[in-house]
Amino acid sequence: MANNKIPNHVGFIPDGNRRWAVDHGLSKESGYAHGIDPGFLLYEKCKEYGIKEVSIFCFTQDNTKRPSVQKQAFIEATVAFAFEIVRRGAALLIVGDETSMQFPIALKEFRQRQGVGMKVNLLVNYGWEWDLAGLKNGGLHSAEVSRLDLIVRWGGARRLSGFLPVQSVYADFYVRDEYWPDFEPQHFEQALAWFKNQDQTLGG
Repeated sequence: MANNKIPNHVGFIPDGNRRWAVDHGLSKESGYAHGIDPGFLLYEKCKEYGIKEVSIFCFTQDNTKRPSVQKQAFIEATVAFAFEIVRRGAALLIVGDETSMQFPIALKEFRQRQGVGMKVNLLVNYGWEWDLAGLKNGGLHSAEVSRLDLIVRWGGARRLSGFLPVQSVYADFYVRDEYWPDFEPQHFEQALAWFKNQDQTLGG
């Protein structure tokens, strides 16, 4: 990929919702609802830049071990976000273990990609072990998801947290210290500017 090109596939880890809520004197679970509108801003920004595919960490199988009130909040936020981006024209694919009781029934139809716009992959009740277990039956559970070029994480942590381990193998990793609900469009613009200066040799 030439250095003047926009990445084809960008992954997003929108972390820090609970810490943001606590800092604002709110209950931890209320932070997830405040992460929905920033998600729409990011979605529109990706369309503006002509990004072909995005993958977003919504919640993992490990996240479902959190208190039930938090689990309900992030599931509701995920479903609300999913249906709105479909309304806005996204070609939506949900990647996650739909056989689990933790998987939102309302999203099962999207385990097969629906739509013809920008590809959006939402990781919902996703687990890296679940993903790789698909190899026993001939392929990753996330086989429809292409290789990632860039991953952007909010919340300051310098880890992938099991985010699409196969597709992430050569991705550049950009971290913002701001919590996700404080997202501003320039965060993404700065990530793209940083990405252009990286050496994408893919090991060659």
